[in-house]
Amino acid sequence: MLVKQRMSPHPFTVSVDTPVTEALSLMRQKHIRRLPVMNKKGRLAGIVSEKDLLYASPSPATSLSVYEVGYLLSKLKVKEVMSHDLITIASNAPIEEAACIMVDNKIGGLPVLEEGKMVGIITETDIFKTMLEMLGARESGVRLTVEARDKPGVLSLITGKIAELGGDIVALGTFYGDDRTHSVITLKVRGVDQATLPPAMEELDAKVLDIRTP
Repeated sequence: MLVKQRMSPHPFTVSVDTPVTEALSLMRQKHIRRLPVMNKKGRLAGIVSEKDLLYASPSPATSLSVYEVGYLLSKLKVKEVMSHDLITIASNAPIEEAACIMVDNKIGGLPVLEEGKMVGIITETDIFKTMLEMLGARESGVRLTVEARDKPGVLSLITGKIAELGGDIVALGTFYGDDRTHSVITLKVRGVDQATLPPAMEELDAKVLDIRTP
């Protein structure tokens, strides 16, 4: 899965000279939390978050009148509060690379570039949606989670056994176990009776941690 397959293309943007109040209003209208900022040549110049805009607003304890506050904010431009140190990602990068960058840098979104031009944005919400797909969260079937020794061929044995029972695997994800010698495997399976799965997994020395039909 590549970034370009799950990014939001044609994101809402603002210019460097957009008033802070206008940018904040756009975010609230469109229910978004960050906006790429474009310069006068239409190139990406920065990114501004809802937090940046709120921090730029005067404290509720200010002695200024509401009219004075409104006037000051109308004069404040996005370029004065945006983040200039851009972290971006290429459109053909793996989606897990985008997730790693966001986690490591504690940010919620990345502008996506293609030949130096911004073509979209990928956010933590897009990553969450991809995880839902990977685990088959919106698919019907039996949700099976097992723990197995992390060694070559184990996954093949488990999927082969499910196929032998007539099951169809619609989603599969692997995760670290309590230690690196074991893996936790979560599958969404159709076409097989739930009661037949635990004994089948026991035959393979795979411990059933959870089984349910959502």
